[in-house]
Amino acid sequence: MELQHFYINQKAVALFIPQNVSQVTSHYSPYWAKVWPASIGLCCFLENNLHYILNKKVLELAAGLGLPSIFAAGYAKEVFASDIEPAAIAYIQHSARHHQLQNVKAAIIDWNEPLKIETPDVLLLSDVNYSPASFPVLFDTICSFLEAGATIILSTPQRLMAKEFITRLLPFTIQQDEVITELGVAISIFVYSKK
Repeated sequence: MELQHFYINQKAVALFIPQNVSQVTSHYSPYWAKVWPASIGLCCFLENNLHYILNKKVLELAAGLGLPSIFAAGYAKEVFASDIEPAAIAYIQHSARHHQLQNVKAAIIDWNEPLKIETPDVLLLSDVNYSPASFPVLFDTICSFLEAGATIILSTPQRLMAKEFITRLLPFTIQQDEVITELGVAISIFVYSKK
């Protein structure tokens, strides 16, 4: 485990990351063990649009190492970071302790199962639409949170295979933006609401 700094515009956020992914991954994919450009793009968007998370209850599904959760915790009332991978939860907890964040909880959640959690004010999703096989369940999950009154912020690299998935969500779009990360990767940000 090593501490690495990620820059959201000029603000540094430290996260614990695995030194060797193969040693910490159980039967799930190792995608959780890397900070992807979409999570950095989501944090940049949030920094420029703090009204979405300021004093709000925030949930991040499929958080991986939890960069958006750790970033949001500096502004939100409470943050619940979740992933299906137990090792990811441990890394999020280490990072939250490093930042002395008292408002962050982390636990295992599998969006393929019925979610028995309190509806947050804001749901964060970063780079979750990469597997077409998961699109139907992910779409239903998003719709259930919208029905319950949550605002959803999705960050995604621009993938052709995800175009149909994104198009299905367009009726709920209240804001759309694009963030170019420091590495020059274009990240699309979609804010969804049923209000």
